[in-house]
Amino acid sequence: MPFTKFTNLDFDQIKTSIKDYLRANSDFDAFDFEGSNFSVLIDTLAYNTYITAFNSNMVVNESFLDSATVRENVVSLARNIGYVPRSRTAAQATISFDILNTTSINIDTAPSTVTLKAGLVCITSNDNTTFTFSIPEDITTTVKLGAILGADELGITNAQGFTASFNNIKVFQGTFLKKSFSVDGSLDQRFILDNPFIDTSTIVVRVKGSSEKGKGTLFTKVDNILNINSTSSTFLIQEVQDEKYELLFGDGIFGRKLENESIIDVSYIVTDGKEGNGPSSFTFAGTVTDINDNPIDLASTPSINVISSASNGGDIESTDSIKYFAPRLYSSQYRAVTARDYEAIIQQIYPNTESVSVVGGEELDPPQFGMVFITIKPQNGDFVSDFDKTQILTKLKNYTLT
Repeated sequence: MPFTKFTNLDFDQIKTSIKDYLRANSDFDAFDFEGSNFSVLIDTLAYNTYITAFNSNMVVNESFLDSATVRENVVSLARNIGYVPRSRTAAQATISFDILNTTSINIDTAPSTVTLKAGLVCITSNDNTTFTFSIPEDITTTVKLGAILGADELGITNAQGFTASFNNIKVFQGTFLKKSFSVDGSLDQRFILDNPFIDTSTIVVRVKGSSEKGKGTLFTKVDNILNINSTSSTFLIQEVQDEKYELLFGDGIFGRKLENESIIDVSYIVTDGKEGNGPSSFTFAGTVTDINDNPIDLASTPSINVISSASNGGDIESTDSIKYFAPRLYSSQYRAVTARDYEAIIQQIYPNTESVSVVGGEELDPPQFGMVFITIKPQNGDFVSDFDKTQILTKLKNYTLT
């Protein structure tokens, strides 16, 4: 009996191949397949073969970065070469404001500093939608006492309240959330944040040992294990299912290993991405406390001076972008040498990049050896601000070899 090769996924051709195979058997040599109930069985066999072949083809396609289409598979394949896709980025605005307290206060016990608590700072509306803007960490500033009122009947010198200024505060569009984990020492324990749409640049991690007091040790997010030793208080992140993120800590060789019963306190901001771009006026809604963490009564709602309107919000990195930049960042090995290295790294350090072009100075006429010329088109706006240019240049220095 001859062996029939299936060379396509077309249902009709699979059905024809099955008939040819059966006709090769002398028992079915002159059989009328179309005019009998046997045709139903052939249809069933062809349909089953078609579905099996289709599923096999899709499974094989999902095994390679170039052909995968499901985001979880693309992210998993990129993870194998050390690539972490960009998260959503919160729109950022820079604001300043002054607070005023008019309560008579003893100058000897008056607070020397006040703190703007992490979390909600202000709210705004844009296109009939309300957006909240938050800060990921506390911000502390000094106070200035009001007019001295003189001594009272007990000889206590009082002042007419105080003022404090918060200048050039960077606020992030989104909701401030917290989560805590208790380390149990098991090998399969995972630290997965519950929420999607996190701006990973706002993640703040503190680890407190079982016998440690206070807020604990601040851990720093890193992108790779270069220059990491056994005592480095660092963590990495990776995207998992449903666009959520998992925290990865050291093993005692690369990065500090967590002790059993340690408490991990994580805070982060969940954002609307590019939808938060645009607002240029805000209403204060934050909380200010004294040195003892007691809320301060404000004489009036502070008026917010907007230094720069909300911008640079962006969506999570697309699968097409992951497929393009993952192998290029891997080939760069986190060092900026070639023009392609710079293109891949800039996409990582400046998520608001829509397109980038890099030219080495040796290609110019006349040549400018040792120079690199970078052109960036941001996703929102026509040019990169001076502040962002400074930030990009500062971060690029971490990747240069000189």
